[in-house]
Amino acid sequence: MNPDKPRVAVIFHRLGPYHVARLRAAARLFEVIVIEQSAETAEYGWRKVATPESVTRITLSADDCVHRRGAQSLDQITKALDSITPLRAVAIPGWSNLGALAALRWCAKHNVPCLVMSESGASDKSRSRWSEWIKSTILTLCSAALAGGSRHRDYLIALGFEPERIFLGYDAVDNNHFARGAQAARANANGVRACLSLPETYFLASARFLPRKNLVTLLRAYADYDRRAAAPGWDLVLLGGGPLRSQLIAECERLGITSRVHLPGFRQYDELPMYYALAGAFVHVSMSEPWGLVVNEAMASGLPLIVSKKCGCVPELLEEGRNGFSFSPQDVDELAALLLRTAALSASERELMARASLEIIASWSLERFADGLRGAVTAAECTPRRKTGLAAKLLLSSMIFARRVKPTKVGRASSRSV
Repeated sequence: MNPDKPRVAVIFHRLGPYHVARLRAAARLFEVIVIEQSAETAEYGWRKVATPESVTRITLSADDCVHRRGAQSLDQITKALDSITPLRAVAIPGWSNLGALAALRWCAKHNVPCLVMSESGASDKSRSRWSEWIKSTILTLCSAALAGGSRHRDYLIALGFEPERIFLGYDAVDNNHFARGAQAARANANGVRACLSLPETYFLASARFLPRKNLVTLLRAYADYDRRAAAPGWDLVLLGGGPLRSQLIAECERLGITSRVHLPGFRQYDELPMYYALAGAFVHVSMSEPWGLVVNEAMASGLPLIVSKKCGCVPELLEEGRNGFSFSPQDVDELAALLLRTAALSASERELMARASLEIIASWSLERFADGLRGAVTAAECTPRRKTGLAAKLLLSSMIFARRVKPTKVGRASSRSV
């Protein structure tokens, strides 16, 4: 135990490179103990990441706890928190999965401040009065919040959270990792391009191949661009993988763009800067996106943006016309026009946009996460802990019971949002 730093516990479903980078930054301010619910998940193919020397890591399960019975997961969370007391605060990933709910109950029982990490927005999906009441009631048990940006802050306020207890900066990446990697790749552009079989100029997209990522719309807009662009036009490189891969390949064949669209698959963290480095612009087209960390990555790599208005990061990271453009994700024609507009920019115009991306993302660094966490912990400690109301107690118990008898679901805020 480090007597010079307050001890906090942070819970994540599984640690990836993004979580480790944030925890390393937080460890400059706190004694950080991270509770990792699963060492592996089916959702992402990251390699296992090393624990920073400054962080203590407790891993509850070697496999994916999504496929395990909830009662065991509940018991493990409780025992892990019991083993690391005293704690100044516990940070939980959202408010829906069993790990978060179990930690919330533990905090209420032991009178330890609990802060919620959230990137949920009001427009992410359809809402019902009943579900919103449930969230509002559960959130009365949280003393502070660390949110992604303004859309997530506004949603917490709508759920009854006091604005002065909400801090921003949850969605940060290691900007230096992408900036340095991109710079090194550009210094050896021909070698990198040959090694990765990349085209001379291209739009880059990176996403899981899921319906909400809206990749069919991207392909249709790109096909329109390709028909109208002055030769030679830009290719499209689409990183990622998932259940829609075969459908996307079939769509490329139907549209006649198979030779122009490149699918390198899922790439590991250390490889990503090379793909960003040689791109002309980054495109993100999701129909629903809590934040979009790939946008952070692209900006840190110095790229202009074309980003769906549904991405939660847009108010913070996109300055219309300065570092890129936004569009309605249902509008194929609008997206195609922006692809044409971006590819037609001069080298100097794209360079200005690239510099703007670097300037804007500099304010959303790992230090922003650490400072936001510090603000939330301080606010949580200063907020009088109210006695748990009967409604909140009964609701929390019923939600935990429901998740004990079926596999644990991963909370949105616990995973990388791309």
